[in-house]
Amino acid sequence: MGSGGKTSLVATKLTPPTPPGRLVDRTRLSDMLDAAAADPAVRVVLVSAPAGSGKSTMVASWQRRRSGGAWVQADASDHDPARFWGYVVGALADVVPGLEAAARPAVSAAGTDAGPLVERIANELAASAPVTLVIDDYHLIGNPKIDEALERLIELAPEGFLLILGTRVDPGLRLSRLRVRSQLAEIRADRLRFDVSETHLLLDGRHLTEQQTASLCARTEGWAAGLVLAGLSLDRSDDHNGFVEAFQGDDRLVVDYLTEEYLAGVGETDRRRMLESAVLDQMTGPLIDAVCGTDDGARWLPALAATNQLLIGLDNTDTAFRYHHLLRDLLLIEAEREIPHRLADLHLAAAHWHQEHGDTYQAIHHFISADDLVTAGNLIAVHATKLLNDGQFSTVMALLARLGDLPEHHSRSAGTKGWMDFSTGRFTSARRYYDIAAAHDDGTDANLIAALGIMVNLAEGDLNTALSIAATMSEPVESTQAIGLAAVHTWAGQFEQARRYIAIARELGASEPSDYAIAVAPGFAAVLGIESADPHQAAVDAQAGLSHAADRGIADAPQLSISHAVIARTTPEPDSRQKASARALDLIRRAPEPFTNAYVHALVADTALEHGDPDGVTWLAEAQRAVDSCSDPGIAGRFVARVASRHGQTTRPSSQAGLVEELTDREIAVLRYLPSPLSQRDIAGELFVSLNTVKTHCRAIYRKLAVTDRKAAIQAARDAGLL
Repeated sequence: MGSGGKTSLVATKLTPPTPPGRLVDRTRLSDMLDAAAADPAVRVVLVSAPAGSGKSTMVASWQRRRSGGAWVQADASDHDPARFWGYVVGALADVVPGLEAAARPAVSAAGTDAGPLVERIANELAASAPVTLVIDDYHLIGNPKIDEALERLIELAPEGFLLILGTRVDPGLRLSRLRVRSQLAEIRADRLRFDVSETHLLLDGRHLTEQQTASLCARTEGWAAGLVLAGLSLDRSDDHNGFVEAFQGDDRLVVDYLTEEYLAGVGETDRRRMLESAVLDQMTGPLIDAVCGTDDGARWLPALAATNQLLIGLDNTDTAFRYHHLLRDLLLIEAEREIPHRLADLHLAAAHWHQEHGDTYQAIHHFISADDLVTAGNLIAVHATKLLNDGQFSTVMALLARLGDLPEHHSRSAGTKGWMDFSTGRFTSARRYYDIAAAHDDGTDANLIAALGIMVNLAEGDLNTALSIAATMSEPVESTQAIGLAAVHTWAGQFEQARRYIAIARELGASEPSDYAIAVAPGFAAVLGIESADPHQAAVDAQAGLSHAADRGIADAPQLSISHAVIARTTPEPDSRQKASARALDLIRRAPEPFTNAYVHALVADTALEHGDPDGVTWLAEAQRAVDSCSDPGIAGRFVARVASRHGQTTRPSSQAGLVEELTDREIAVLRYLPSPLSQRDIAGELFVSLNTVKTHCRAIYRKLAVTDRKAAIQAARDAGLL
């Protein structure tokens, strides 16, 4: 999903269910929907009723008769905002020209902030004909962030937009507010109950008397699922009157009785296959064959659907189906009772089929259901970057939660868990899972774990350890790993390596794709511009990252604070300067490590003091506090000192203060490699310089530290706080 476009969406989720073989035209309900669609004040139709009330069938039947209709069939995986909004965009794109191109780039950011995406959708809706969006089974989502964003869409959407929500429970929208504004129409269980005339039409052909029809309607209380089940059972009953008299009670008792009666009349071969296939959320012929070991699934499904209203078609080609929720519940109960020894194998077969056909989420779901947590954990780790690039943060978190304690002893899962914790600011937990991952690593995930180690150590202010870990990484790397390498080499003053990984991050960001990498990498390039006394290039790089972030709806990433601070420092326009500084300070509050924190505060302080703003002193003090938290602040420490010196402020003494002659940035870059086992030739390769250059730098280091060999230089540098 994400920037991958509609090709990665499951088509059956964007299609209304096919009508049952015996469809009753419920005119009174259609009239209610027509009235809501015609009322310019109404924005939402809430169709709220228990399972089996006929919500989906009624709304789908009405939707088919109209143009400008979009459908989203929600499921539990849509609790992830990026995934949910990806399907909303995919559904609306078929009826709103231009919406796909305008809104799709912002989908990946919906996990953190759906506001920009919702605004783009509303803008495109304003330029289109009237549109109806149906979201069925909305109760399966249960995410307050989605509720809030949907409310925002309702507020912004133009006249002519109608949202229909099918749900078993009322959603977390402010319904009372919508009622007061006359923006809400409601169709609830009492309206959805079949009356006697509708019951007669539904059961037509069963040769029931008017009294029997009325009695059945009364005993089911007009409950659609109960009537459908009754019709199926009546088809096999010779004593209609006895059947009608045989059951009574509430919905649950009725469905238990009727469903058991229904299953008792299904042939043994069909019954067995139904029990086995109940593990599947959706079914196709090839999937049925893979799971059940048959070869006629493509024929069996439509044949079963032709005689069974509880098998629901999901497209217009008779290729995709699902069981009615009530029937599937019973089938799963029966499967647990009759074939418990088969369930794990059935889930494994489904997992392998979905994996082969590119449906990673379903594959992971079935591996977990089969209790093959290691394979599930490996799949999550392999695909986490893609899911995160698509903005599906909640999806990854939910999948990890289903792994139980696996991350406590499984390197890949621990690494993934550590990354997720780091991304949400839980640095202590991220450190713990990094340590677990590193302890159990067999080399398979060395780069994933090393990149996490870099970021954890940077967050702790330990630049030297982060550099040591960076030296262990091998190529190729992923975009997020390249960002980590760019960061550590930037803050260490190793600018050639930093430039290389910035370029790699941008290139991989375009190919993976990763909007985050494309937006964040230029910020480090901007730092290099500042350090190279090239403010013009720094501003160009910073603006490139910010423009991409704004276009893709990820403008709130804390790492963008660098780019905003650079723009503030380089722009001549006062209003733009103030806005950029304010934005940098706002984002830096959530920055993950002290190096960025120090550099951004120093840039903003430099800007403020340059233009006579006394608040710059406060921000410079913040920068110094960040520097003090680092065992070695790298170029951030030197930049803070330069800013303080330029404006006559005082900071803590430099770690080089006791030296007769300060080391240059190049010499410091070489010095950081001296504690490693690398030879001078190896160090030259790491720094992309000649061996002679490294030797020259080493001689200068020894002279300035007043030592004669490498071992003594390391000790002297540590004593001086340089290592």
